[in-house]
Amino acid sequence: MKLVVDTNVLVRAIVRDDPEQGSIAARQLREARLIAIALPCLCEFVWVLQRVYGFPPPDVAAAIRALVETSNVEMNRPAVELGLAVMEAGGDFADAVIAFEGNWLGGETFVSFDKKAVALLGAQGVPARRL
Repeated sequence: MKLVVDTNVLVRAIVRDDPEQGSIAARQLREARLIAIALPCLCEFVWVLQRVYGFPPPDVAAAIRALVETSNVEMNRPAVELGLAVMEAGGDFADAVIAFEGNWLGGETFVSFDKKAVALLGAQGVPARRL
């Protein structure tokens, strides 16, 4: 089966806060021929793991890297790599994904009131400007 997973499926498989759902989620992911993970799903995944479950950024990054390295997972890998680089530098995964996708859509410069986001994206070579 080729799956498009919702955030709650990934969270249940990783966190196992509901043992029954965690087992179902893990089994579905193991048995899937393809797992498509959309960028909004990964942004939610990061937010839930950090804000709801208190995972530190290195643990969240490790969970995402495990997904990236899984042979049956499809995702926008360049966007995810930028998100991980910014998150591992102390920034927000979602800001980097937004910048990447905005560039893909034809934008040239990421703009934000967030000084840290602009600095971290700039350090990754992404044209960024603080408003």
